[in-house]
Amino acid sequence: MPVHQNIPYNDGTFFITFTCYKWLPLLQMTNSYDLVYKWFDHLKTRGHKIIGYVIMPNHLHALIDFKDCSQAINTIVGNGKRFMAYEIVKRLEYAHHAEVLGMLQKNIEAKRKANNKKHDVWELSFDWKYCNSIDFIKQKLNYMHENPCAGKWNLCASPVEYEHSSARWYSTGEEGIYEVDDFE
Repeated sequence: MPVHQNIPYNDGTFFITFTCYKWLPLLQMTNSYDLVYKWFDHLKTRGHKIIGYVIMPNHLHALIDFKDCSQAINTIVGNGKRFMAYEIVKRLEYAHHAEVLGMLQKNIEAKRKANNKKHDVWELSFDWKYCNSIDFIKQKLNYMHENPCAGKWNLCASPVEYEHSSARWYSTGEEGIYEVDDFE
């Protein structure tokens, strides 16, 4: 469940999850997986490491090792969500998804509308877990990699088959779509 808590650290490894508004499959609908990879690239240019990930049709799980952040980690994640949101809205407009755009505009809080907010692409908050041991990192990697195979999703028979995941790297040593930084 998303939490409205600031991450009280300026570095460390975190399991981050954020979800599309009302669990809509916006990433799949707009084929916006590339936007997540661009955000990962941006994080890497800042010295952070992407340890693992899975990009689902309507949410993202990522294990990110943040290094000596001059900004709050919440701000870094919020800026990434904002960058992706603008692009997702552009893609929805281009594809003439008026009904979906209407849903994303409908329930914006008055305070946020006053700040020129036009669409809710993501749920307002995100979930995070501080990963303070190798065992906990392995547990979170396993959890996220199994996500596409879960009964609800059933997107693939094996985690290594799901292309928007780091499972292939951890299972076979072969890079998938996006190169991750091994945690060991």
